Amino acid sequence: MSKSLSKRTSKATTKSKSQRNSSTQQTSDEEPTIAKPMTRVVAILYDGMLILALLFLVGTILVVLGTLMTMNSGVDSSQAESLPTWYQNLIMTPSFVLTLVGFYGIFWRRGGQTLGMQTWRLKTVNNAGYLLTWGQSFKRILAACLMPLLFGIIGSLIGGSRQILLTSALLGFIFNYAFCLFNRRGLAVQDMLSNTITLKMPKVAHEGLWKGFKNRKKNN
Repeated sequence: MSKSLSKRTSKATTKSKSQRNSSTQQTSDEEPTIAKPMTRVVAILYDGMLILALLFLVGTILVVLGTLMTMNSGVDSSQAESLPTWYQNLIMTPSFVLTLVGFYGIFWRRGGQTLGMQTWRLKTVNNAGYLLTWGQSFKRILAACLMPLLFGIIGSLIGGSRQILLTSALLGFIFNYAFCLFNRRGLAVQDMLSNTITLKMPKVAHEGLWKGFKNRKKNN
């Protein structure tokens, strides 16, 4: 009788410990963590395809408009010259920048997630845990472009060719996320410079992008 009771008590204790361990593990899994660099890069690659499509569309529209505005009447396409430098620098370049800022700004302000970030359950917020404002979004984008720009300038001074320039800018982009490996908190360069952070959200607390849009509209 005592042996039977001892076995039951032992099983109950083991089961209780197992439940506590499971509960503790579940609680830790439900807490957001700082996103790993590789996960963030993969999400950017997802978004990159959509961004390239948007930039191509904007570029095509601007080239057509610029050609109509600057090409002399009666000149056919074979005689058309390239768009003026002033049009490229004052119209096209700012339009590309605004497209990039608008893409990230709209998604970050509404739900903290782009389409690529939603796939990997990533969410960008400020240090207080709130969604970014337009100013914070713009600051984060500029911070993310700083290292590629600096590396690109160094590359142009070293070689000057377009290939070296692009390679240097790519190295600057990689440096942004390689910095996470050496930072004590695992922050990227743009996180530190803009006082924002990208989190890996748990499945329990993860909110879909479109649901985030709806909730934001209700709150407004």
